Amino acid sequence: MSNEEHAGVVSALDKLYEFDREPVSDEKLQPGKRFAGLFAGEHVAGTEFVIGALFVSWGASPFDVFVGLVIGNLLAVLTWTFLCAPIATQTRLTLYWYLRKIAGPATTAVYNVLNAVLFCILAGCMITVSASAVRIPFNIPPQTNWYPESAGFVLVVLIVGTVVTTLAILGFKRVAQFGSVCSPWMFLMFMGGAVAMLPVLAMQAGLESISNWSQFWEIAHAFVWTGSTPEGDPGLSFWHITAFAWICNLAMHGGLSDMALFRYAKHWSYGLYSAFGMFFGHYLAWIFAGIMGAATARLLQVSMFDLDAGGVAWQALGVTGIIAVVIAGWTTSNPTLYRAGLAFQGVTPGWPRWLVTLFTGVATTIIACFPFVFTRLLDFVGLYGLLLVPVGAIVFVEHWIFPRIGFTRYWVSRKKLFVSWPALLSWGISIAVALLLQQTGTLHLFFLFIPVWFLTAILYTILAALCGAREQLPEDDDIKTAGMVDTSAPTEAKEATPEQPRQADIVLWSARAVAIVSLLVCLLLPFWVYMQGAGAYETSITVMHKILIWPTLAYFLSGTVWAIRRDRQKSGDAIGT
Repeated sequence: MSNEEHAGVVSALDKLYEFDREPVSDEKLQPGKRFAGLFAGEHVAGTEFVIGALFVSWGASPFDVFVGLVIGNLLAVLTWTFLCAPIATQTRLTLYWYLRKIAGPATTAVYNVLNAVLFCILAGCMITVSASAVRIPFNIPPQTNWYPESAGFVLVVLIVGTVVTTLAILGFKRVAQFGSVCSPWMFLMFMGGAVAMLPVLAMQAGLESISNWSQFWEIAHAFVWTGSTPEGDPGLSFWHITAFAWICNLAMHGGLSDMALFRYAKHWSYGLYSAFGMFFGHYLAWIFAGIMGAATARLLQVSMFDLDAGGVAWQALGVTGIIAVVIAGWTTSNPTLYRAGLAFQGVTPGWPRWLVTLFTGVATTIIACFPFVFTRLLDFVGLYGLLLVPVGAIVFVEHWIFPRIGFTRYWVSRKKLFVSWPALLSWGISIAVALLLQQTGTLHLFFLFIPVWFLTAILYTILAALCGAREQLPEDDDIKTAGMVDTSAPTEAKEATPEQPRQADIVLWSARAVAIVSLLVCLLLPFWVYMQGAGAYETSITVMHKILIWPTLAYFLSGTVWAIRRDRQKSGDAIGT
């Protein structure tokens, strides 16, 4: 590549500007459908195969799963809506830069590095999940140890990681577009896989089919969520399931990391769009994945711990299952890697976001070669949220509480302090107390976030008062929030554009019609297998595996055409290019 060509590529990448260090301008705010698609795509994802199966392995009961997950996921939606989204829409900043204004460079650097590393591990897990499906056509064995056992698996991870990193570099709009196209089909794959595997559970119970809810509930208790572990120990309780559903994305909502996404929201109520992810993903997809995993384990007569996401999806959906797991992993790792790049940018001044994301993607892909998170995902998610939620408490207190009790907001920035000892001490003390409570068996990991959040908030308020937060200080302009700058775009006269040819509308609506019909076929095929019953299961599932790939390909072709043409017809709706 010549110097001119290299300069041209760098220049094009630099145009992928995402308001990394200043408030998002008004003309770049996104409609609700972007957030619905993003959340659905991210949370109807590869982790759902893993978590849904772990609930089975860890001995949850049907009541715990069906009722506990409703409460926990509702609490998560409310946390996004009333805690994270309002601060994001008021400041229009990422958490990383708003935290710098609140707690100074040192605290921000510690947080950004820790947050980015944890994001990389989580995104790496999702790349591993995608690779668990790609491995199947190449006869690579499942990778269930913490280290890779196959050079072929490492090669697969490198390829998948390259694709994920490229999409994350393209920015929020491309990540959201990718999720909005994938999410309807992915949800149907989760549902279809579970429905198609119900005859296997019926066979286990000596039935031809499951004909009513009462039969399903009894079979679910006997063969799926049995209430005990494979070793016969008591399983997860109702409150464990509820708490886990709430904390599964604690760093994003309670820890405010998703300010990076909601800074593009037109209103704080857009936090409610997280319900598309929580209830289609963290509720239904976990249930469907549990059914698929339990049925696959009983069909193959193996332990759940010997299965990976790719193996389960392959058994339920055939080749289409491989595609489902690959895409499910991508739609989670893409926005996660995007967040990680934003976090690292806080400690790489002067670096463009695309370059930071590139290096972050390389590190994440290397992590993905070691599937250790895959085997301990529930514990990692709990620890991840616990480590980062104190920062959310600090920001909440400074943003909402300080003005109401007469303290000076942004006192650290106004005093030009490099280190905020109140922030670091309250964060460190709270985590130390949490680890002590866990080690002594006082509280389970899933329940620690509540005392940690309140302890951090109280400690920070007291320590900040002792260190200068009650002083009246001059305004600081180093980091502007949305209220300090005019984020609206200048009004310019728009030239009249020629009317689009009629054919453009025909193509658009034709693509939409094909996409809808394709999804309908994807939905009906698994129900046809279910209606055939246990006696004809081998024949019907084989037929479904052969046919299902065709409506899938038709959907992605037509759905992509529809999404691209729809967005091209709208102006002023893009972030970046």
